[in-house]
Amino acid sequence: MPREDKAIILDYLPNGYALEKKMMPIAQAIGEHNFTLLELVPRRGVSLEIGEEVYIGEGKRDKVYYILGRLKREKLTESAKTQLEEIISKMVKENEAKFVTFFNEALAINMKMHQIELLPGLGKKHMKEILKQREEAKFESFADMKKRVQNLPDPERAVEKRIFQELTTMERYNLLTQQ
Repeated sequence: MPREDKAIILDYLPNGYALEKKMMPIAQAIGEHNFTLLELVPRRGVSLEIGEEVYIGEGKRDKVYYILGRLKREKLTESAKTQLEEIISKMVKENEAKFVTFFNEALAINMKMHQIELLPGLGKKHMKEILKQREEAKFESFADMKKRVQNLPDPERAVEKRIFQELTTMERYNLLTQQ
């Protein structure tokens, strides 16, 4: 798994968390590639904007002093959760090929459960039709999937919902994130 080089700010708390003793500015952010939730400490005198993309890689960082660590899902602010939905939607659109590949390569988890069934709105019936259609030819886009699989709920929206679910609640299987 490659390290994150860029993160998108979900929420900026100039005085830190209200219930913690430290008055240190904290930014809640999500990594661009792996959907890693992070806590960032900005450089002194730097104010971060919600939705702003910041560099967090190995080299010199202009706005981020250091990465405090992974952000626990319980610490996500309500503002960050709202922003998270919008950012996930944007990231799924920008990386459509990656998520279509998921549908083309998804495997059975065990004898009774398939990875595709874990996506919100997709059950056994949809899963069987997706598997049948992908054997004939790999899916090329979400539109291609909707065209070839009858009565398929929006696969793009299903992926977005699953990513949000994996980031905000404890899931037995993480399909699309590494939490």
